Amino acid sequence: MSLASWFRWNEPPNRISQRNPTEMVVETLMMELSWQMKQAEKQQRERENEYRKIKTGVDYGWLVSYPKQSYDISPGERLQLEDMCTKIHPSYCGPVILRFRQVVAEYEPEVQEVSRLFRSVLQEAAEKIKEEEEAKKLAKQWNTKNRTSLSLTTFKSRSRISPFISDIKTISEDVERGTQPNRRVWSMPEFRNTK
Repeated sequence: MSLASWFRWNEPPNRISQRNPTEMVVETLMMELSWQMKQAEKQQRERENEYRKIKTGVDYGWLVSYPKQSYDISPGERLQLEDMCTKIHPSYCGPVILRFRQVVAEYEPEVQEVSRLFRSVLQEAAEKIKEEEEAKKLAKQWNTKNRTSLSLTTFKSRSRISPFISDIKTISEDVERGTQPNRRVWSMPEFRNTK
């Protein structure tokens, strides 16, 4: 036994999980689903108690015992939801949870409806992720193309337009010298051949 292994008991355990990010996303999202289902079940019981209290006029809530087992989704549906969770990028995990909580608060669903709302939020997020990936692909393709147009690279004309060249002849110069103006139009810039 080496001296390093002897002192290993003093080191804190690794807190960083050895699991990959996808597994952590699936676990986090599924924990959120089960928590929201428990909350919906609790609210459903409270609504039933309020209804009984209003109907009978007496509160027997202290006598009611609730079953230990609560509503749970089928194993097949759980597998489908976990598969959908694997398509969620870790950076979208938080926004998906926030959106799911917003939808649950908005609709106040029954316990049986919570998994359906969760599925719709996951589908919405997966579609958004797909759209953003396609946009990134298009942007990448656009940026990798040569930025200069093909027509500009193939067009190599020898004539140049020089509107501000200093030796441009004007009509006033010809009048001052008393010479006949050339036949060209004076308002046009001068075209020169470059060699």
